[in-house]
Amino acid sequence: MRDLRLLPKAHLHTHLEATVRPETIRALGGRPVVRDRPFADFREFGEERGAVRRLLRTPEHFRRIAEEFCADEAAQGVRYVEVTFTAASHGERLGQMEMPLEAVLEGLAEGSARHGIHTRVLLDHSRRQSVERLWQTLKLAVRYPEVAGIGLAGDERYPLAPFAEVLDAAREAGVHLVHHAGEGAGPASVREALELGHAERIGHGFRVLEDPELVAGLRERGIPLEVCPYSNVLLGMVPSYAEHPLPRLVEAGLAVTLNTDGETTLTGEYERVRDVFGYGDAELAALARAGVAASFASAELKERLLGEIDRWLEQPPA
Repeated sequence: MRDLRLLPKAHLHTHLEATVRPETIRALGGRPVVRDRPFADFREFGEERGAVRRLLRTPEHFRRIAEEFCADEAAQGVRYVEVTFTAASHGERLGQMEMPLEAVLEGLAEGSARHGIHTRVLLDHSRRQSVERLWQTLKLAVRYPEVAGIGLAGDERYPLAPFAEVLDAAREAGVHLVHHAGEGAGPASVREALELGHAERIGHGFRVLEDPELVAGLRERGIPLEVCPYSNVLLGMVPSYAEHPLPRLVEAGLAVTLNTDGETTLTGEYERVRDVFGYGDAELAALARAGVAASFASAELKERLLGEIDRWLEQPPA
């Protein structure tokens, strides 16, 4: 078997605040949580992430976690990452709308240069929060070219309809749209993300298998899914890793990308897919290619990364 840390990867679904190092949490005055069991419910999940968010108060804090994020991703063989960040929420909390994002972008730029990784940012917005905050999120996305897109996240029982005007404006402005859907809620949430939310990718989306017509439509349109199996198990969305529908999504001909949601390392996720589902190196390389193809990277960078994946596969196994 080839070393999966050396497999060049694109990482499309991970939340910056979920990736903060334990030692950094301690340095900022928090207490790291050792996650050795599934979350009791979505509320516990939100509270754990919220506790980390509240530790971040100064530009130095945001720069630090962004630079460390680059180092940790590069150590996993990630060559390109689109990291999700809840910028407007931090800006509103701190009374400085631009500061958190600007500091994160500075940290990502420094980390990218130091560790040889390409980064872009996706700005998310909770479905439970105000329409005005999503307008602020869109303003940030338009202002900073390092931001690739925006998207709705959080409890999928809350509809996208109140945000329709903002999402229309985002599409008109050329901002990419990527929404969480088809995880806590069923196929109808994916349809809403596509039709009302103009989604170009679906965050999670594994429940599309409940609707064969939707599967056919996604396959025909080539809409990628950002699948995060370990996170789905931790959140109780799937009973166990072995029962995760990832193989069935692939067999259905969907564009499946493998991601972490910030709950594990990307190499660890690939290792679980290999160990639990019996995927060989060629199948794992295919998942890596799908991630590159589904990304918002430039055509030149995509071509380069696809070539690196091919070369990884050409190397003899250890």
